Amino acid sequence: MFTGAPIDHADGFIHFSTAEQVVETAARYFAGEGDLVLVAVDAAALGAALRYEPSRGGALFPHLYGTLPLAAVRWVKPLPLTAQGHQFPELEP
Repeated sequence: MFTGAPIDHADGFIHFSTAEQVVETAARYFAGEGDLVLVAVDAAALGAALRYEPSRGGALFPHLYGTLPLAAVRWVKPLPLTAQGHQFPELEP
């Protein structure tokens, strides 16, 4: 079970991004940070604890109000840092 990072604790939920949002999120909040991983989560497995709420520019972002059960994790992939930024793997639906 994952209970969130310090920013998640401060905000009261675990921050997520959709596949369409994650590249911008990484560039905006994690630029230059190495040793990151990309985690795909089965949203249906989170039930009502996962809520899509307006955030950056009014876009709806997924927020998890609760802990992340590891059984909901579909895969984990490295997110290597290159001179051009993070190198994303092919994102599976």
